[in-house]
Amino acid sequence: MKPYFSFQWHITDECDQRCKHCYIFSSDACKKTDSMNWKQMQETFYNCLDFCKVHDRLPYFYITGGDPILHPDFWKLLELLRKNGIPFTILGNPFHLNDRICHKLKSYGCEKYQLSIDGLRETHDWFRKPGSYDCTLEKITCINRAGIRSVVMTTVSKTNRMEIPGIIDEVVKAGANVFAFSRYVPSGGDLDAGMTPQEYRELLAICNKKFKDYESQGCQTYFNKKDHLWTLYEYETGAFKIPKTAVDGMIYGGCNCGNCHITILPTGDVFACRRVAGSTVGNVFKDRLADVWVCEMEAYRDYNKFEKCSKCELMAFCRGCPAVAKGTNGDFYAADPQCWKEVV
Repeated sequence: MKPYFSFQWHITDECDQRCKHCYIFSSDACKKTDSMNWKQMQETFYNCLDFCKVHDRLPYFYITGGDPILHPDFWKLLELLRKNGIPFTILGNPFHLNDRICHKLKSYGCEKYQLSIDGLRETHDWFRKPGSYDCTLEKITCINRAGIRSVVMTTVSKTNRMEIPGIIDEVVKAGANVFAFSRYVPSGGDLDAGMTPQEYRELLAICNKKFKDYESQGCQTYFNKKDHLWTLYEYETGAFKIPKTAVDGMIYGGCNCGNCHITILPTGDVFACRRVAGSTVGNVFKDRLADVWVCEMEAYRDYNKFEKCSKCELMAFCRGCPAVAKGTNGDFYAADPQCWKEVV
């Protein structure tokens, strides 16, 4: 168990974009946008602190939406975080950022600001909205100037996978502090998500070479190997070895679901993982999170149920992405559809 516990907190659905891979509108394009009111936000905040006190964890918040900066009480929430000395990251859009806003975010204790780039210009703007690509790259510098770490995340699907190497080049050129990617989870959208396992492994090999080349040149961008199948790739290439001190039955890495993360939506619904469809385990306005964690969340910690991973020596370190498995096959414990390893 990690000392920090992360709360991915969606305070509003309000957004300047309607991305093609957005979970909020994946099942209903005409869905009414939800937002928490200030009283609900305070209740949620103290429910999270109670959780951490009970389970001896340190709280870390990922404040997001929609675009959280559009919430009328956004700055009041940040003041609450600052007053309690709690670190946080913002996951948002670039459109409302400028030097004044970024310095204000920094003054409230914002450590990182995460933006998204989901393709080169034409593809990204198709995913999100015209002009979004150039605006996103431009605001990386703005974030950096304020002393906040700029993070760029990419959602990979069959639609954009061949553009990932080019995205890496553009992100490095723009001066992003961190770059990472994760896979698209099928959610009823119109994207072709069906990469074959070999296609995905080849992408990891190409990206790994680019990462190493940039690192050898003294590049300051940190390449976060977020997708857990990186563990499998590095195990095969010798970069990762199972520690001799590893104890059977212990979980050391891999998917955070059930270990050190939950998601809270504007409706108060608590998800085991935002990327796992139907993973509602409670409601923060009605339930004590400390109790939800040891009761309803137990259904996501039955590691022997993993159809493929439970037979793999990397089970305690990888487990692929159960969200992608659920989105593809309807089962959280099904085999990751992009995992290329054969197990017996």
